[in-house]
Amino acid sequence: MATTSSGLRPAQRAERQRSTQQPQGLSHAGNLLTRSLNNGQQSLLRSKEAKPPSASSRRSVTPTSRSHSRDFEDDNDPGRVRVAVRLRPRNAEDLLSDADFADCVELQPELKRLKLRKNNWSSESYKFDEVLTETASQKRVYEVVAKPVVESVLGGYNGTVMAYGQTGTGKTFTLGRLGKDDASERGIMVRALEDIMGNITIASDTVEVSYLQLYMESIQDLLAPEKTNIPINEDPKTGEVSLPGAVTVKVRDLDHFLELLQIGEANRHAANTKLNTESSRSHAILMVYIRRSVPEKVEVDISSQEKKTKSNLPVVRKSKLLIVDLAGSERLDKSGSEGLLLEEAKFINLSLTSLGKCINALAENCPHIPTRDSKLTRLLRDSFGGSARTSLIITIGPSSRHHAETTSTIMFGQRAMKIVNMVKLKEEFDYESLCRKLDTQVDHLTAEIDRQHKLRERDKYDLEKQLRECQDSFYETRKNLVTRSEFLEKENARLELDMEDILAQLNCQKDHNSLMQDKVAELEINLEQSKQHQLENSTYQKVLADTTQIYENKIAELIKQLEVERAQSESAEEQFDAMKKLSGDHQKLIKMYEKKIRELTKQVEDEHTRFEGVQDQLDLANKLLRDYQNSMQEQEEISELRLKLQEMYQLHESTVNELQALKAEFKDQIQEKETISEELYVVREKLSAEEKRRKTIEHELVKLKKSAPEGDKDFEDKRSYMKENIRGVSVFGTSASLNKSGPLRETQSAQRATIAKICEEVGLQKIIQLLTSEESDVQIHAVKVIANLAAEDINQEKIVEEGGLDALLTMLKSSQNATILRVASGAIANLAMNELNQGLIMSRGGAQLLAKTASKTDDPQTLRMVAGALANLCGNEKLHSMLKEDGGIKALLGMVRSGNSDVVAQVARGMANFAKCESRAIIQGHRKGRSLLMEDGGLEWLIANCNTASASTRRHVELALCHLAQNEDNAKDFTSSGGLQELQRISMESSRDDIRDLAKKMLKSNTVFQGDTRSGWQ
Repeated sequence: MATTSSGLRPAQRAERQRSTQQPQGLSHAGNLLTRSLNNGQQSLLRSKEAKPPSASSRRSVTPTSRSHSRDFEDDNDPGRVRVAVRLRPRNAEDLLSDADFADCVELQPELKRLKLRKNNWSSESYKFDEVLTETASQKRVYEVVAKPVVESVLGGYNGTVMAYGQTGTGKTFTLGRLGKDDASERGIMVRALEDIMGNITIASDTVEVSYLQLYMESIQDLLAPEKTNIPINEDPKTGEVSLPGAVTVKVRDLDHFLELLQIGEANRHAANTKLNTESSRSHAILMVYIRRSVPEKVEVDISSQEKKTKSNLPVVRKSKLLIVDLAGSERLDKSGSEGLLLEEAKFINLSLTSLGKCINALAENCPHIPTRDSKLTRLLRDSFGGSARTSLIITIGPSSRHHAETTSTIMFGQRAMKIVNMVKLKEEFDYESLCRKLDTQVDHLTAEIDRQHKLRERDKYDLEKQLRECQDSFYETRKNLVTRSEFLEKENARLELDMEDILAQLNCQKDHNSLMQDKVAELEINLEQSKQHQLENSTYQKVLADTTQIYENKIAELIKQLEVERAQSESAEEQFDAMKKLSGDHQKLIKMYEKKIRELTKQVEDEHTRFEGVQDQLDLANKLLRDYQNSMQEQEEISELRLKLQEMYQLHESTVNELQALKAEFKDQIQEKETISEELYVVREKLSAEEKRRKTIEHELVKLKKSAPEGDKDFEDKRSYMKENIRGVSVFGTSASLNKSGPLRETQSAQRATIAKICEEVGLQKIIQLLTSEESDVQIHAVKVIANLAAEDINQEKIVEEGGLDALLTMLKSSQNATILRVASGAIANLAMNELNQGLIMSRGGAQLLAKTASKTDDPQTLRMVAGALANLCGNEKLHSMLKEDGGIKALLGMVRSGNSDVVAQVARGMANFAKCESRAIIQGHRKGRSLLMEDGGLEWLIANCNTASASTRRHVELALCHLAQNEDNAKDFTSSGGLQELQRISMESSRDDIRDLAKKMLKSNTVFQGDTRSGWQ
């Protein structure tokens, strides 16, 4: 590889050859003009050498020369790279995460110094050419950073303005802000062109622009997106870099330039990351070519025939202005980049690393400058260490969380300040215009002489001939006119009659056409109304079906409860009957006991009577002592009878107690029955109320169907309420409003609060309601907030629960705004990363809506978001059949029509996800049969794009083919369409070892492939 130092020698030799060849040109006396031009060039070079160049004594004359060590205080040196630092205001994330910490950056603009705090007691101070605070206006930034460079470019010098910094610190805002609504927010690009157009003369000067981007080490034309991978050419003599394949457009005025800039920004790659919602994924380079005629006159001595005369030769100045918006450096652990974003971040960091190496080498006066390590350093070869006047603005953030990135940015600017360029005037003689002018004058004079000579000779002859011809033609014309007038009178009469007939027919046809148009209009209106009614009926039917299902479930539950209550009441009635029967038995038993008691009482009375007789006998026995033993036996019998009476009395009391207990239990049963009856009554009332409510809801649904066309009026009545909500939610709009929200800071005490917590405090439901607003700006603002929240897993469940998914799908269905369709598709793609959300999206017709969106737009960014959403859905094997029925696979393959590499990459990823899940299901035994991709032409597309230029796209295509080959039912399609040959090629030529091994495994495991391979060898 050739070094920069070696690149100096050809240019020096060419300079010496020109200086030695100039005297030799004086010896050629063949042409006075050639000698005068050579002498003019020699005098011009002498006049340039007479001027004391400020940097030529220290620098080489080639654009690739390197700077020596310089003192930063030397502000009078125009060749040193000027570096300004700009601090971004604190945003919402900084306010939340750094609420308890001070900023890591302290600015001292009056001293042009910046202090970087390592901690609370240690800091480092750095000096810059200009220090711009967070309150600095766009005008102030332009006047300090870019205006001196623009003035140098207008004076004939090359110039460069470049922005460098971490992602999300305001580089694109500083350089490329269009300022449509507010002219004070215009960036450096617009203000520079405004100054240039105001200081040139349209008649003699020209301004041309080219707008390019360096995306993944490929130079692409932003004004002509079809031009990609543009080569870089270098002049071997001067070392100047050019891009012959880029489109160069001549600028008419500032409005024309704004249109070109808007076209370029629309084609530039951007994506949503955790650090920046619209992160630039490429380096943007605006090239402005200025050609100006010098008003001064250069006097050149021309010696001819020993006479000295003075001739004025035109001088032209050709200069070039580069405005470079570098993509922000980022750390993968902070940005959360993955997939394509990861590949983009790798290329961005690689090119920025190469630029940093070149800056370090130039600052340290290394013998080798690695400018060929990256296309970015090759394009900026003249800006650092070359002949251009360069101004660098570095952008930083105040957050202490990014201390390492801020330190790296500041050190980059410090090293760049050590570089000194050799500022060289781009002035040369306008030989081309002078030659064209002289040739035009000679040709004009020669032609004029020839013309006048021929005119003199032919005038007399032509006049005589014309006179004779005029006389003859006059007589003939007079005769023909008479005949023609008679014929035309007859023809005119006939044509008038035909015209009247044709007018009558046209009137009839016009009336018929008007009737047909009215009928067609009525049919179109009826057709639209029928379609609208069909959509509304389907929606109402879904709602009615869901409501009916809910009420049917409730009614079934109530019926089950009623049956349980009935069973309990029946069991209670059975218990009551049993208690009745038991109480009857007890009454019978009581009667029997009473009867026994009466009998016993009677026996007692009889015994008493008998006792009296016995007493008489005892009286007699007293007299007869000999009967003592008999009397003792009678007393024992009496005592036994007393005991029996006591037992009967106790039995009577226990029977009475049992009877009272049975009566109390009977009362409790009666009360329980009454309670059950009351509960049954309440349940019946609830059932009747639920039935009435269900009928009311059905009636309201019927009313909604009838009053659907009148819904817009009701919505307009609510517009004022929506505007109030917009004012309440506008805190998400700008960082300035967040800076002013003192109560929000007081409520947030945690260090690492998330955007979701702020959304909960403001109200996610209100934000989702704004998605249905009639104002497109409000919808765009709200859908961007939802998309940012959907990028984090913790917020996805809340968004779906609050109806955010349904609102996004409704926007896809009804909106015609390109921005809304793009951002809504991106939000759905973020939600589709979750398996549960994938099922909800499919069940609500999300695949059909995405397919319709893809069919009605040609915007590459929108198609990329739609393709990403469908690719995520392809990663769920349970949804494959539904995805195919809804047209998702067909729409995914149809989006390749755009030809955009990012869209094709998403399509390839979706095919790989689909094929991988399908092969896993076949291996696990969940699925059998031919692949669903075969029916929509998926295999043919994969085979046709096997050799695509993009490495990531080619990897996904190769993986999809390998996974499809695992299914033996796809073998016939592979052999018939040429897929087997591609599989063999992948097994030998793929850049990935795992893909090659997988392809070889498929070729060995499939018997059909083995047979076809053997037959092909034979």
